[in-house]
Amino acid sequence: MDDTEHRLIDLESRFSFQEETIRELSEALVRQQQRIDRLEASLKVVAEQVQRADAGDDAPQMPKDERPPHY
Repeated sequence: MDDTEHRLIDLESRFSFQEETIRELSEALVRQQQRIDRLEASLKVVAEQVQRADAGDDAPQMPKDERPPHY
């Protein structure tokens, strides 16, 4: 094999490795985005629950100066 053929084989090998790496990174990115989407949805639910609790829509809150029932 001459030098040009070695270089061509090396380039093809690098290209193949890069294609595989890009595919793996793309799959990882998709999984991360799906997780972010689920976390954002969960956060939205929690934020809505907190807003309802602050607005008094949930069970009544104990006044801050009232002693808990176990005293």
